[in-house]
Amino acid sequence: MPILRNIAQLATCPSGNPQEDAGLIDNAAVAWTGDTIRWAGPAGDMPPEYNSEPAIDCERRLVIPGLIDCHTHLCFGGWRADEFAQRIAGASYQEIAAAGGGISSTVTATRAASLGELRRKASLTLDAMLRLGVTTVECKSGYGLDTANELKLLEVYRLLNQAHPVDLVATFLGAHVVPAEHRNLRARYVGLLCDELIPAIAREGLAQFCDAFVENGAFTVAEARRILSRAAEYGLQIKIHADQLSDFGGALLAAELGAVSAEHLEYISKEGIEALAGSGTVAVSLPLASFYLGEAYLPARELLTAGVPVAVATDFNPGSAPSFHLPLAMTMACVNQHMTPQEVLNGATTVAARAISASDRIGSLLPGYKADLVIVDMPSLNQWLYQFVPNACIKVLKNGLWV
Repeated sequence: MPILRNIAQLATCPSGNPQEDAGLIDNAAVAWTGDTIRWAGPAGDMPPEYNSEPAIDCERRLVIPGLIDCHTHLCFGGWRADEFAQRIAGASYQEIAAAGGGISSTVTATRAASLGELRRKASLTLDAMLRLGVTTVECKSGYGLDTANELKLLEVYRLLNQAHPVDLVATFLGAHVVPAEHRNLRARYVGLLCDELIPAIAREGLAQFCDAFVENGAFTVAEARRILSRAAEYGLQIKIHADQLSDFGGALLAAELGAVSAEHLEYISKEGIEALAGSGTVAVSLPLASFYLGEAYLPARELLTAGVPVAVATDFNPGSAPSFHLPLAMTMACVNQHMTPQEVLNGATTVAARAISASDRIGSLLPGYKADLVIVDMPSLNQWLYQFVPNACIKVLKNGLWV
């Protein structure tokens, strides 16, 4: 049973704590057997039977749970660097999309890429995310937008989950935008999602969640309600891209349908916040998307005050958030969303685990949880999120093994 000793500060992030309390313990130790945490707490309280176990010196560093990126678009073809320059010159996200760019351009590149090409590209990204301390990643489809290519993306995720140390949680996002070939026949595409793709994905066990982008230029509330209700009939859990670019009613729909998470919420209304507060739905903040698009940031203080848990994720994708750097997103959540370091760390661990229905087994460093932890080369949580460096992660334990 390995013992990690001489920890300057340990963040246990208990799933039942208020979000402002990350369960910080100074002068701590952690013990695990196999892939499971057995004990965590003040070093002076460690049971004597552990004293003879092999010890690893943490050298007065910070230890946190493995980070969970609970909103990514991991698998896609190509990039969209030209759009970055267009936005700087003044073009809006909606204008670029209307001109044939945006999601549609990535769909073209993704359809042209082979499964092997997409798998290799995504695997290299996962390698880099793991080096940052990310041990679990939610990953959406949504760049295929036809039967063959949506299934291709979800198959990439299944293969990577079997082969890569990082755990993947797949989400079907066929309702990302209406593809060009269905643009004048929207009902036909919604029918394809409901009657062909959702049943096939559920039958093959290719995704745990179904998501929909509820926004002007994407899907209406009525269309999303039909798609997500159909997904629920087939046992898929619900997520919603909500109120990213306008108050379009996505948060209200998430509360109505009992969604596990409502994601983005930069333009959520007061009524939307009130609805989420009574729903149990997790709000997922994506500060890198706000940064790249020059849009508003999620109103974290209002949501937290109302009792809505707020996760923090990257939204990694080739257009609006081309960065998978979750620690950077965490610092930005502190600065731009006025979240405390403890709220943010919980948001990227135990609350993020709740956003993927896994808070009973990951996201916390308590007995019985998976032995996923990160050693950060800083003496405290405050120091880490205040003093941003390219990567302060020096060791990652995944399923009880140093990876």
